[in-house]
Order: sequence, then structure tokens, then C-alpha cells
Amino acid sequence: MNFNFGEILTRAWYITWKYKVLWIFGILAGCSQGVGNGGSSGGGNSGPDYSNGPSGFDPPPELQRLTNVLERAGDWLVENWWIFIVLGVVVLLLILLSIFLGTIGRIGLIKGSYQAEQGAERLSFGELFSDSLPYFWRVFGLSFLIGLAFLVILLPLVLLGAVTAGVGFLCLLPLFCLLLPVGWAVGLIVEQANRAIVLEDRSMLDGFKRGWEILKGNPGALIVMSLILFGISLVVGFVIALPILITVIPAAFAFAMNEGRSLTPLYIAVAALCLFAPVSWLLNGILNTFVQSAWTLTWMRLTNSPDSLEKPVFAEPQP
Repeated sequence: MNFNFGEILTRAWYITWKYKVLWIFGILAGCSQGVGNGGSSGGGNSGPDYSNGPSGFDPPPELQRLTNVLERAGDWLVENWWIFIVLGVVVLLLILLSIFLGTIGRIGLIKGSYQAEQGAERLSFGELFSDSLPYFWRVFGLSFLIGLAFLVILLPLVLLGAVTAGVGFLCLLPLFCLLLPVGWAVGLIVEQANRAIVLEDRSMLDGFKRGWEILKGNPGALIVMSLILFGISLVVGFVIALPILITVIPAAFAFAMNEGRSLTPLYIAVAALCLFAPVSWLLNGILNTFVQSAWTLTWMRLTNSPDSLEKPVFAEPQP
């Protein structure tokens, strides 16, 4: 296997650092990587009944006030049930928006890193965004169909395991183990297929066939590159999450130790999370830019695309 991984990674970092407009698309690409929602609800007896419960526990004033607020909020939501419908619509719109922005972000990174490798002096956000729109449905449709196929396969297995009280899971464990490398291989095909769709203007089916041809012809290079990028993403992701862990874990421990008598640790944790969120988005955007640039360069080298046959001459990144 004659493939220069070091040159790919070095070049990907050069593109990431020089063309900082790609960071915006990296941030957008992170929109569809995961959606987390948190919520809490309070219910039960009122303050006096709670304090005279079987345990005889007298809650701290601050915790009692928080409980009362949650109870009043719960009663208000019950009376105004239509709020749930509005919230459901808002959540659905946010999910659709995140899917759209995430897909456009990935397409923009593919086109931008490709143009950068071809020697573009500068990249325009507006041009990349508008040029990415024609490929949205094909890239999204491919991911949707792949996800739907795995859902059709996994859902009956999960239902079987639930009906058999977990016995089915044990019987199907070898099949689940088999699905892991299959899912990994499909992910590699999709990475190449997305670039075939965007850079060669192929249809979904032709793009998937092209991705399969590239994987079949270069399994070693793609597997090693995926392992390298996975390791880099894992380490960098942990470093990005480290400030959150340093803030949240001590705050949760302090809250537990004082038995909820003071909500100050939680206030500090929430404030720290809000302050660090923009930094986290930026760092994740840079990481996404690097990873997607590396995949685009890999695709160019493996397909012998223009301007990818010779090692590029590196220039000093401009601040």
C-alpha cells in the first residue's frame, strides 16, 4: 500500500488553517452530528406535605423554592396543553433546520477543500453556500436511505429482544457484532459517495456505486485513514470536552455533598457551559474542517483527480 498519509494530514491542516471561512461550514456540519435535549418536570405534594413525609426530611429553602416553581410550571402547562403542540412544532423545525445546515456544511467543506487543493487563492462563503444547494437532496437522500435501511434491519431485532425479555439479544449478539464492521464499511462508502456526488455531479445511486468501487479498490488506505481520523477526532474531542467535565463534575459533586442546600454550584456550572459553548462550537468546526478536508484529499489521491497527482508545494499559512 503506497499511500502518503502524512502528506494528506499535513495538507489538510494547511487548508484548514489558511481557508478559515471553511470553519463556518465546519460549525454548520456539526449541526447534524447529534441533537441533545434536556428537560425536567416536578410533581408531587406541596411544601408542607413534602416536609412531613415519611422520612421527616426538611428540604433546604432554595431547593423548596425550586420545587415550588417546577410544580407551578407543571400546573400551568397542564392548563395550557396547546403549548406542547407549539413546542413540538418548534422542535421539529429545529431538527429540520439542523439537518439542512449540517448537510450544507458537509457539502461546503467538500467543495471548499477541493477548490483549495486546486489552488484557489480565497474562498467565498456566499459562493460555497449557493454552490452547495444543488447537491442537498442527493447528499441528504443518500444518508437518509442508508439510515432507513439500518433502521429496518435493527428495529425488528430490537423488538424481538424486548419481547423475549432480553433472551433474543443474546441469541442475536453475533449478528449485532457483524453489523458493526458492516456499518463501518458503509460509512466509508458514503464518505466517498458524497464526494462523487458533489465533485463528479453523480446521482445517489451512481455516487454509491462509485464509493463502493473506491473502497473495493483501496480498502487498506481507507481503513487506515479512517482509523487515523477517528483517533484524532477522539483525542481532540476529549480535549474540547475537558473544560465541560472539569466544570460539571465538581459542581454535581458539590451539589450532592451539600444535599441540595445551595444551588450555587449548579448556577456556576450552567454559566460556565454557556460561556464555553461558542468556544466549543468553534473548535468542533475546526476539527470538522480538518477531517472533511482529509477525506476530500484522500478521495482526490485515490481517484487521481486533477491537481492531486503531484505533491503540492506548501506555502506559509497567512495569519
